[in-house]
Amino acid sequence: MSTADTTGPARPTVIQLSIKEKGALYAAYIPLFAEGGIFVPSVREYKLGMDVYVLLTLPDDPQRYPVAGKVAWITPAGAAGSRSQGIGIRFPADDKSRQLKARIEEILGAHLASDRSTQTV
Repeated sequence: MSTADTTGPARPTVIQLSIKEKGALYAAYIPLFAEGGIFVPSVREYKLGMDVYVLLTLPDDPQRYPVAGKVAWITPAGAAGSRSQGIGIRFPADDKSRQLKARIEEILGAHLASDRSTQTV
C-alpha cells in the first residue's frame, strides 16, 4: 500500500550528514560544481534531478548548514575504484551556498590541491 501523496509535488528527502574529519570532507566535497556540492553515501534509490534537503555538519563547526540541493549524479553499488554507493548533491546557486562552499574550502585549505582519491570525480 502506498502512502505517497499524488496530488502535489513530492516533498524533498531530508538527509542529515555529519562530517567529522577533514579527510572525510575532502573525499565528499565536489568542487567541480560551480556552486559546490557534496557526496552523500546512501543505499537508497534516487533519480537524477531529485530535490533533496541536506542538513550538513562540518568538522570542528557546531553549525548545521541547510542545503536545498538536487541529485546531480548517482554512484551505483559495486562502482569502480571502490567508490561508495551514494549520490552527488549540487548546491543551489544562492548566497547561502556560496558561503557554505567558501566555508568548506576554508576548512580544507591545502587539502584542495591534493591528488588523493575521493568519492567524487
